[in-house]
Amino acid sequence: MKKKILVLCTGNSCRSQIAHGYLNFFGDANLEVYSAGIETHGVNPRAIAIMKEDGIDISHHTSNNVNEYKNLEFDFVLTVCDNAKENCPYFPAKVKTFHHNFPDPAKATGTEEQVMNEFRKVRDMIRKYTSDFFKNYVNVSS
Repeated sequence: MKKKILVLCTGNSCRSQIAHGYLNFFGDANLEVYSAGIETHGVNPRAIAIMKEDGIDISHHTSNNVNEYKNLEFDFVLTVCDNAKENCPYFPAKVKTFHHNFPDPAKATGTEEQVMNEFRKVRDMIRKYTSDFFKNYVNVSS
């Protein structure tokens, strides 16, 4: 039976998209990953670029609103920012929820190189988090 994961953040443009990409990368045919936002801001081109640097293509992802998935049953919901956690809709009790507040790289300022370095820093944090999550909660023997 496939496990379903929903990753939520504010605009479904950076953090949740990065996490979605890594969970797909770590996962297999028994895992379905979705990402959504409380709002939709479109997938950030810088998020696409820094994931491509790590060999993961998220250019086909779309920015989705959490309400689009209200009729799906998830095994796990991951919130990757405080705003999503605080505004997350109700999910049935069987859903296991996890939260980690990552900095929003879209709010980085400075030169293009400084902004991209912030995106890379957040990407690396999310990679470690999703790798650990996958090992500890998804890829465990039943």
